[in-house]
Amino acid sequence: MRRVVIFAALLLVAAPVTGTHAQDSRDTAASLWRAFQTPPDEARPMIRWWWFGPAVTDAEIDREIAAMKAGGFGGFEVQPTYALSLDDAPAGLRNLPYPSDGFLARLRHAGETARSEKMRIDVTIGSGWPFGGPHIPVTQAAAALRLARIPVPARAGNVPLPRLGPGERPVAVFIDGERIPLGDGEQIALPAAPGARTALLFVAGRTGQQVKRAAVGAEGFVLDHMSEAAVENHLHAIGDRLLSAFAGAPPPYAMFSDSLEAYGSSWTGDFAEQFRSRRGYDLVDRLPALFANGLEGDAIRYDWARTLTELVDARYLTPIDAWARKHGTRFRAQVYGVPPVTLSSNALVALPEGEGADWRNFTSTRWAASAAHLYGRPVVSSETWTWLHSPAWAATPLDMKVEADRHFLQGVTQIIGHGWPYSPPGVPEPGWAFYAAGAFNDHNPWYPAMPAVTGYLQRVSAALRMGSPDGSVAIYLPTEDAFAAMRPDDSSVNHQMTGLLGPELVKQALDAGADFDFIDAQAITARGLRQKVLILPRLTRIDPAAYRAIADWTARGGILIATGTPPSRGGGLLDGAAATREVAAISTRLFGKTGRARVVEPARLTAALRATAVPAMILDRPDPALGFVHRRLVDGDLYFLANTGAAPIETSARFTGGDRPGQWWDPVTGERSDAGAGAIAIRLAPYQSKLLVFTRSLPRPAPARTDQAERIADLTGWTVRLADGQPAPSLDAGRSWTDDPALVHYSGAATYARALTLEPAAFTDGARLVLDFGKGMPQPVQTTESRPRAALAPPVREAALLRINGKPAGTLWAAPWRIDVTGLLHPGENRIEVMVMNGALNRLAGRPLPDRRLLTLRYGERFQDQDQDKIAPAPSGLLGPVTLERIR
Repeated sequence: MRRVVIFAALLLVAAPVTGTHAQDSRDTAASLWRAFQTPPDEARPMIRWWWFGPAVTDAEIDREIAAMKAGGFGGFEVQPTYALSLDDAPAGLRNLPYPSDGFLARLRHAGETARSEKMRIDVTIGSGWPFGGPHIPVTQAAAALRLARIPVPARAGNVPLPRLGPGERPVAVFIDGERIPLGDGEQIALPAAPGARTALLFVAGRTGQQVKRAAVGAEGFVLDHMSEAAVENHLHAIGDRLLSAFAGAPPPYAMFSDSLEAYGSSWTGDFAEQFRSRRGYDLVDRLPALFANGLEGDAIRYDWARTLTELVDARYLTPIDAWARKHGTRFRAQVYGVPPVTLSSNALVALPEGEGADWRNFTSTRWAASAAHLYGRPVVSSETWTWLHSPAWAATPLDMKVEADRHFLQGVTQIIGHGWPYSPPGVPEPGWAFYAAGAFNDHNPWYPAMPAVTGYLQRVSAALRMGSPDGSVAIYLPTEDAFAAMRPDDSSVNHQMTGLLGPELVKQALDAGADFDFIDAQAITARGLRQKVLILPRLTRIDPAAYRAIADWTARGGILIATGTPPSRGGGLLDGAAATREVAAISTRLFGKTGRARVVEPARLTAALRATAVPAMILDRPDPALGFVHRRLVDGDLYFLANTGAAPIETSARFTGGDRPGQWWDPVTGERSDAGAGAIAIRLAPYQSKLLVFTRSLPRPAPARTDQAERIADLTGWTVRLADGQPAPSLDAGRSWTDDPALVHYSGAATYARALTLEPAAFTDGARLVLDFGKGMPQPVQTTESRPRAALAPPVREAALLRINGKPAGTLWAAPWRIDVTGLLHPGENRIEVMVMNGALNRLAGRPLPDRRLLTLRYGERFQDQDQDKIAPAPSGLLGPVTLERIR
């Protein structure tokens, strides 16, 4: 403890860093309030639109775009994917080969309809993922360096080369540590030896990976992301052809690239030459070390992985971004995966995007958001709901909020929903669905509640684009260590980050109240350090140029914390000795007895960060379920706070900027109330979220009135009718539809109605009248279940529209499960109607699973429906106690 106290004293007297936070925005509290009240259309969530087959028609395209707009979506991303039906002329089903003229005509029509509806359209530069198809010959397919071990019998002088596949060639052969000439390509001539040995043959091969989830006609090899010819071929064969559908009209808003999942990609045709020109030595002479442990292998792998990244940056990301700009559009890309790219590779695209909801661990979501913050990208999107509550159709509006909030907590400002299944007329309800994701189209029984869900997402997205990010704390990503540890069978930087950072680092930074970004060497050398605190997490290697910049920043007052031990090595094979000496010298200078930096044990990081007085939020009682994002305004501070758990949170906290008066803004209801100043009391229901704004520039709202709540009516005895008008006499509030055997497989809506007589006294003293529908109950979620979902049985399953005396009163889909109805009720008799909507799983549970046999025989097995064993009826209806409260 004494060590932390001394450290705190040293840190608190440190001189401020020059330009620690440059205000990037002129946004004020007033402009934030305007955006909160009337969020701009560009902040609306987007939705990925799966065109199965693609078997699409103009009429259904028009109908579904209209439904998207009615649901509050701002646009869509067209993603042609695998077929869900054979061609069936009587049913009007015809799979249009990709990218045939017929398909392009449908794409052009979708663009025209989007423009007429004032909606955004993005287009994926391919079908399925990763990019590729029949236009990619094997010589341009994703390439891999593989090692073949050839047994050599005793006294053998020649051994045959193993048979190689199309597009493959031998690179080098080694025996007893010596490189041997390859010979005529059929036999390897070896020096004779008395004992049996093993020759190592290195082959420039092909991964053989095929495009996953390809549409009809899009089947083929995944392209080589490090080949100029392959990328140029794809842009001409697919990209240019897609854009031809928009000839004479505005192009799509953005062209999209999914995550890099070219598994095993670790080589390209001219890699040896590129490596020699960039690194200064011949890799081929040292290939055995690439696959071996030890310092030499680490240095060579560092050079090899760095070269892979440079080639992806130069030959894939850069030319596609330039191609998009040339055609008047933008490149939106998920910049992570295989082959390797770095955080700073995101700077090469106009619109970086992430995915991953695990906000208390390393994710590609925070990776992309950090890059957006560092490189000045005001909008960063995320692929959201990919692995939400499964199977398809199980996800609810509350589930959608649960995951979306976890993306917002990582810095996301644009939701890209995953997704909207195109479904032709005549397919049994609820229609087609993607194999592994939520289904959020208007075949969902609860879709009438979607405008409330998208309105929430739009409001939060708009708010989080205002001002500038906190930018006080950064965590240095161990990219150099990832390079050195990388192997040809998994050449990915981000895949290694969780192991290199450790399972607790992100949690410790969050528990300290830090709103941090990741950073890497390239960002430091290119953009400088504006943060107040930098964390070096268990680094062995570090880029010397970045380390020099860090040392200079520390001399200006920056607070440097290393967990474990300081960095000790740098560079690759040729420059490694000099780089290591420089890194060691800087570490000695920074972390020695007279240095300004400090080493802390990993378990003490939270305490060390709190001692810096930099954290933006200090909780009275820390709670790992409570997350926040901090944005700075010209005249105030904005916080987004979210309860990510199923239990209510009651605590208090002090905030940066909290010397000003605070206001609570509820993005679900649109209401605001006074929060006070100083230590702010925080009360959040399960999965509830709010904005907290500190400013003196806005009038202070009235405090929330909750202390004098009086229950004046318990509402039971409802009359219930199903959507078709049929009465359901067995139902009342508090009873699930599934309790009635006749309704166990019913998916749809039911309206609960009753009269309510109120005395004039209920309206005196300026009292507010609030309908409360209950709080819900926590429900266990299997610990083996990795898919995000609400661990809560809400009081309304799954959403409801409230009407009072014939007028819309609000939507129930998330906390608070209560609606202020003061202006709609009156003395005397009133009529209350609650239209409750459940999910589609109940209907699906009452019929057999689809028969994919003929589809698979025709097109091969391109997908497997996920979690079909979990299809079961879900509780439905108005389940909580409904009460009317009078609040004074």
